Amino acid sequence: MTILLLIAVAFLAYSNGANDNFKGVASLFGSRTATYRTAISWATVTTFAGSVCSIFLAHALLKKFSGKGLVPDSLVASDHFLMAVAVGAGLTVILATRFGFPISTTHALTGAIVGGGLTAVGGQVAFSVLGKHFVLPLLLSPLLAVLLGASIYVAFRFVRLRFGITKETCVCIGSGQQVVPMPQPTSVFAIQRVDAVSVAVDTEAHCSQRYAGSFLGFNCQRGMDAAHFLSAGIVSFARGLNDTPKIAALLLVVQAFDIRLGLLLVAIAIAVGGVLNARRVAETMSHKITAMNHGQGFSANLATGILVIIASIFGLPVSTTHVSVGALFGIGATSRQADYRVVSGILLSWLLTLPCAAALSAVAYWTLTR
Repeated sequence: MTILLLIAVAFLAYSNGANDNFKGVASLFGSRTATYRTAISWATVTTFAGSVCSIFLAHALLKKFSGKGLVPDSLVASDHFLMAVAVGAGLTVILATRFGFPISTTHALTGAIVGGGLTAVGGQVAFSVLGKHFVLPLLLSPLLAVLLGASIYVAFRFVRLRFGITKETCVCIGSGQQVVPMPQPTSVFAIQRVDAVSVAVDTEAHCSQRYAGSFLGFNCQRGMDAAHFLSAGIVSFARGLNDTPKIAALLLVVQAFDIRLGLLLVAIAIAVGGVLNARRVAETMSHKITAMNHGQGFSANLATGILVIIASIFGLPVSTTHVSVGALFGIGATSRQADYRVVSGILLSWLLTLPCAAALSAVAYWTLTR
C-alpha cells in the first residue's frame, strides 16, 4: 500500500505539472517574448526551485491538505483514503489537461477529499471548515486577481506614458503568390499563379509591438523583456511553493518516509509532467484568453506572483490557475481584447472540477476498501 500510495501521489504531481507548469510563463509565449521551448525550460527550473523551498516555507499548507480537521483523524491516517484522494484528483487534472483546460489542482484535491470523505464517513465531513478555509479563498482569489491585474496594468501604462515611452509596431513586407484568372481565346479562363507583394501593418498575426527609446540609459524593450522573464519566474516559483506541499501532504501518513523526500519526489514529478505534457494548456493560456503585448504579460505575472506568494506564506489554499487566469482576464477586459467565450469555457471546467474529483475519489475509495 505504501508503494501504491507513492505511485498515486507521483501521478497526481505529474498531472499537476502537465496542467500548471506553463501558467507562469504563458505571457512570455503569448507575447512572443520567448519560444515555447525557452518558456517551458524557464518554468521548469523556477517551479522546481519553488518546490524545494516549500520544504522550509510552506508547513501551513502541508498540514491543511492532509485532510485534518476536514475529515476525522482516523480517516486522515488511512492509506486507502489518501490513495483515493490522489487517484481522484490526478485523473481529474490529467483529463482536463488532455482537453487543454487549465483547471486547479487545489480545486481537484478539495473535491477529492470531500468525495472520499463522504463515501467513508458520510456526514462527519466538516462542511463548515470546507467553506471557511477552502471554498472562500478559492472564490475570492480570481476576483482579487482580476482587480489587481487590471490595476497594475493601468498604473504601469500611466507611468509609461508619463515618461514618454512609446510603442513602435513593425510593418511587414514580403512576397507571396496570388491566383489570377487569365482569359483564353476559347472563351475559358486559365488559372495562373503570380508573385505579389504583401504588406501587413499592425496585424497581430504578423507584427509585434515593442517599446521604443531608452530610460535612465537602459533600452526600454530590453528592460521590459528582462522584467517580464523575472516576473514569469516569480510566478512559477510561487506555484511550486504553493502546490508542492498540497500534494506531498498525502504522504504524511507514511511514518517511515521522511516528508522532505516526499516533497522532493513531488517536485521531480511536477517538473517531468510540465516538460512532457504541457502543450495543450500552453496554447489556451497563451493565445486564447486574450491577446497580449510585453507590458500586459508583465503586469499579469506581477499580479499573480504577489497574490500566490502571500497566500503561500499565510497558508491560504488559493489556486495559481484561478489567480493567473483572473489576472489575464482583468488585463484583457481593460484592453478590450478578452475572449469571453474561451473564458466562459474555462469557468465551466472550474465548476465541474469539484464534483468530478469528488466522484472519482468516491469510486476509488469504494473500490480500494473492497
